[in-house]
Amino acid sequence: MNVPQHVPVLLDEALKYLNVRPGGVIVDATLGLGGHSTAIARRLGATGRLICFDRDSEAMAKAKVRLDELAAELGGEMPEVVYEPRAFSEAAKAIKPGSVDGLLADFGVSSLQLDEAHRGFSFRSDGPLDMRMDTRSGETAGQVVNQEDENELADLIYEFGEERRSRRIARAIVRARPIETTAELAQVISAAAPSMKGDKIHPATRTFQALRIRVNNELGEIETLLKSAPSLLKPGGRLVLISFHSLEDRQVKDSFREAGRDKRFEVLTKKPIVASEQEQLRNPRSRSAKLRAAEKV
Repeated sequence: MNVPQHVPVLLDEALKYLNVRPGGVIVDATLGLGGHSTAIARRLGATGRLICFDRDSEAMAKAKVRLDELAAELGGEMPEVVYEPRAFSEAAKAIKPGSVDGLLADFGVSSLQLDEAHRGFSFRSDGPLDMRMDTRSGETAGQVVNQEDENELADLIYEFGEERRSRRIARAIVRARPIETTAELAQVISAAAPSMKGDKIHPATRTFQALRIRVNNELGEIETLLKSAPSLLKPGGRLVLISFHSLEDRQVKDSFREAGRDKRFEVLTKKPIVASEQEQLRNPRSRSAKLRAAEKV
């Protein structure tokens, strides 16, 4: 199987705050293509345990290839790897309370999802309007675009995409129905709300973000993880979370602030950690990444 090139975001920083040690138990709640997990596995050693979650079966299959290659390289020094093909919101169903030394989640869309047109996540290559991380179930972006009431469509674009021109975009989408592909949708949005002077992103970016968040219930998934993660960690266990837009980061920040106030966690990052200039040049997708970490008291 050909495994796409994947550059994990804030890798050194994530490893530092996870404080991975030989023999530890680490959860990678967002396995993706295995970029973070391969680096974690190298540090865990033969007595360690790595538990990997992902609801994207395509990504998990490719990550398994990468971790199998690492196992062949490390021989007897490879930790036990447990694969959980489900959403990270279900972590509490699969993990014994108080058994984990560190939990990492990277809430970004993986390179695989963005770069493969048939997944429908990106307008940069034409594909069906899907956007589901778990392609086995749930409504597609096409169903939302073609069936949602105009007012509800405008509300979700405004709330999840933080798009000021949401009413205008929703009206244009409803008039253009049926819309079948990512390129069609991007064209409709660009015509209704063209780029303004100073814009650094494509006019469709925020609407596509809003649809992806809705289709995958991303904010609900994060909320569930934030509630369950503390019970999974040992005292001294670390929670390391990487966000990519303000809605996610606000959830994490507010949760950490409340846990710190209640003395359940010590917040290790007073301000979010961001990618260095060198990393941003190497990997432009890291520009919006923010890492926050906390330790269970």
